[in-house]
Order: sequence, then C-alpha cells, then structure tokens
Amino acid sequence: MTLEEPGRVVLLTASHRVAPGLLSWPAWQTLRAADRVLCADPGHPQLPYLREAGVEAEIAEPDAQELVEACAGGRTVVVLPSGEGDRRLTDGLARLAGSGRVAMPDLELLPGSYDLPGARLLDLVQVMDRIRRECPWSSQQTHKGLAKYALEEAYELVEAVEEGDRDELREELGDVLLQVVFHARIAEEGDAEDGADPFSIDDVAGTIVEKLIHRHPHIFGDAHAETPEEVKEHWLRQKAAEKGRASVTDGVPLGQPGLALAAKLASRVRTAGLDVPLPSGEGIGYRLLALAVAAEADGTDPEAALRAAARAYRDAIRTAETS
Repeated sequence: MTLEEPGRVVLLTASHRVAPGLLSWPAWQTLRAADRVLCADPGHPQLPYLREAGVEAEIAEPDAQELVEACAGGRTVVVLPSGEGDRRLTDGLARLAGSGRVAMPDLELLPGSYDLPGARLLDLVQVMDRIRRECPWSSQQTHKGLAKYALEEAYELVEAVEEGDRDELREELGDVLLQVVFHARIAEEGDAEDGADPFSIDDVAGTIVEKLIHRHPHIFGDAHAETPEEVKEHWLRQKAAEKGRASVTDGVPLGQPGLALAAKLASRVRTAGLDVPLPSGEGIGYRLLALAVAAEADGTDPEAALRAAARAYRDAIRTAETS
C-alpha cells in the first residue's frame, strides 16, 4: 500500500422508514473496517447505535477536496449523509471526478437498510398527522363531516374499475386509503361527539389483520376449503358467530343503492339455503326486485349491469347531441 493509492469513499444511506440501528451486515462490516466514519449531523439517528457497537463517528463536514485527501494512502472513509442527503458534497465529488486532474478514490453508495413492502404507508401516516395539526380545514374535520367524501371516493373507485383505467384506479385507491387514514387520525384524539376512547391507524390495521386470520381458517387454521363457494361459507359462518346475528339480513346496510340491496339480500337467502318467495305487489319496485334477484342467481351484479347500460345510454346521448 502506497501513499499514492486513492482509497475509497462509502456513502452509507439508510431508509428513514426503518428503525435506526437496523443496518445490513455489509453496512456493519464496512463501518467496523473503515479508517474513519464521518457525519455532519450531530443528531443523526444512527449515531447512538454506532457508539453502542463500538464504531466511533467524527462530527465533521468535509468538502469534496478534503474528503479525497482523507482517503489518501488507500484509506476507507464512510460518510453518513443526513436524511436529505448531502448535495454539496456529492456535487463537489462529481466536479472533481470530471476535472481529470485528481486521482479519485473509489466511490461507493452502500444502502444500509431497505424499505419493506408497505413502507410508504408510514409516510402517509406522517403526512396526515402534520396536515391534521397544521391545516386550517383538515384540523376541523369530524367523522360525520367526512362521511360523504368516503362515499364519493368509493363510487369513483368503482367507476375506475369498471372503466379499466389503471392510472385512474391507482389514484382512486389512494383517495379511498386517504379516507381511512384521515378517519383514523381523527380517532386518535378521541371522539368529542360521543366521548368514545381514542384509537389509531395501528389499531385499525390490527383489527382487520385479526379478522382476516380468523375468517380464513383454511389458511391459518385446520379448516379445509378448495372452492370459492367453500371459502365464502367459512367467511359467513365465522362472521355470523362473531356478530351473534339472529337473521341473515343482519348487517346488510339498507342505505346502499336499491339494486345492490336487493342482490345482497338474495345472496344471503341463497347462501343460507332458505326458501323465501318474493313478495308480490304492483309497481316498478317489485318488478325491479324480481330482476335483481334473478340476476344475482345467474351470477350477475345487477347494480354493475345497470351502470354499464347507463353508460351506454350516456354515450348515445352524447352522440345524439353532436349529430
């Protein structure tokens, strides 16, 4: 090894969505073997964990030339950038490398940790928390005041699915997710409307995880199911036991659109194996009920079918308007 050897610069990055100290084994190996570890931020979240591991980090903010000189003689210098990165340093290194007048050390970007699936949901929770605290409109919203938006976003999501527009689908899924996170953030403060105890988005996620596990005994338990019909039977049986329902109609929201309501009731009757004759009566309502029940029996969603026909009607209207 000679003094002319340029050495190595390692920029060690870590995801802010992963707890500090949870670094990869290559990252720890590099930190322990480095000749110097530099960090410009004395409050960097990794520093306490480096000290516990016996890795001494210097609080220093070298420029590009100083960093190159620190690597002289084949030394390895690890730099811990701040959460926003160090644009001044990286731009300076790029200029030195482009000049052709400096023997540059090897430059390596070493990810010390990686985002797990779902990590960006943590960003959403953090952003929603700040908006709730600082936005004049969002800070005043209540569950009841937001309810109408949840309904609107759900309808827009259904429309995106039916239109087959994947870009629109991704956006509308985000809008629906926002409603969930927004309501959960409000719930953290407790409910001033009825004095209910607070809960968080983690409680919401924990509840649905427990429900999914409990209602899928063929995956997480000893039950057996090979067909979609058998899975649905398991789901309805578990759901009925959880809710303590006395009727198959319990839990069917009466506020949903009429065709969807009729189809849902027909599905509950069919699944339960009940023989319930349709009520007789005069008027379009009873005829629509019969059509909805027949559609459900044939595996057709009458609400979706009517929306598809309505869209065709809309297109015909537009054609007539331009002809």
